[in-house]
Amino acid sequence: MRLETCIYRFFDQYLPRIKGTSPQTIKAYRDVFTLLLPFAANRLSIKVSSLRVEHLTPEMLFAFLDYLESDRGNAVRTRNHRLAAIKSLAKMVRLMYPEKREVAQQILELPQKRAQGQLIGFLYPDEILKVFHCVNLIKKGGFRDYTILHLLEDSGGRASEIAMLKLDYFDPSNHTLIILGKGNRYRQIQLEPRTVGLIRRYIAKYRIKSKPLYNQRLFINQRGEGITRHGIYRMCKKYLQKALSPKRLKYINPVHSFRHSCAVRMLLSGKSLTDIKNRLGHENIQSTTVYTHMDLTRKQAVQKKFIEYMKSNISEDPKISEWVDWENKKDILKWLDSL
Repeated sequence: MRLETCIYRFFDQYLPRIKGTSPQTIKAYRDVFTLLLPFAANRLSIKVSSLRVEHLTPEMLFAFLDYLESDRGNAVRTRNHRLAAIKSLAKMVRLMYPEKREVAQQILELPQKRAQGQLIGFLYPDEILKVFHCVNLIKKGGFRDYTILHLLEDSGGRASEIAMLKLDYFDPSNHTLIILGKGNRYRQIQLEPRTVGLIRRYIAKYRIKSKPLYNQRLFINQRGEGITRHGIYRMCKKYLQKALSPKRLKYINPVHSFRHSCAVRMLLSGKSLTDIKNRLGHENIQSTTVYTHMDLTRKQAVQKKFIEYMKSNISEDPKISEWVDWENKKDILKWLDSL
């Protein structure tokens, strides 16, 4: 059976219609097969259109996975993600082409390569405050960045989740936010008063006019389009570089560090693992238990101060007050110029 036929059905029917896979996952799987097909064709000295399902032998796939590591410099985690995509194709083959069940089963039995566990790079409360204070509210886009940074820490959302937020996902009267996460699953979370105040003010005064296609997006970039996850990544990296040392930055992910910090804050506040799991949108509790193995004894007093900070209103922040005074002064200068 031609491999092309399987792949067409995989991306056109199985992933979007049968499994309901998210567009992001479909794109990631697409990238895997754009690498695998030319590799297999070249190894067998045939055209891509001549590839058959039977060509996906363990020997072929192990060679491909080794190629990803040795020639493309992929990490073991990336290698395992690529293998997961290929196994997903095998599951479809097993389901829709029973006569090829043996081939599919061989693929499904391929083991993942053991990867070294990653450090969970979370930010301590005093470090988060330093990041917040690095934002210049007077600069164009400053208030939007300030709001996003607070929301990342408060919600524990992923960059892609924050980027895709819509205006009607935010309910200021009930202090809630709806987040569309992995697997197209929605979750509703409660926000701290400070975060609610920042989002409300951003929408009312600082959300720039968007292009028609992005009218419903919550966060808009300078081009009038919805901010992207890459834009959020670059923004976080910029402020973290201002606030932290290069040595400290080496062990943290610019966006995920806020997500981990949210989990740590909840754990220290006495929240259950189930509460943390639901807020972060983890698929299973095993992903959440990693936070129980961390050393969380540093600066307990600062942690308490930070929790109080997040529960406060924005009117109580000297930085906000200074910014409001500057805005008022700017308005007075405009009035004087009009005389």
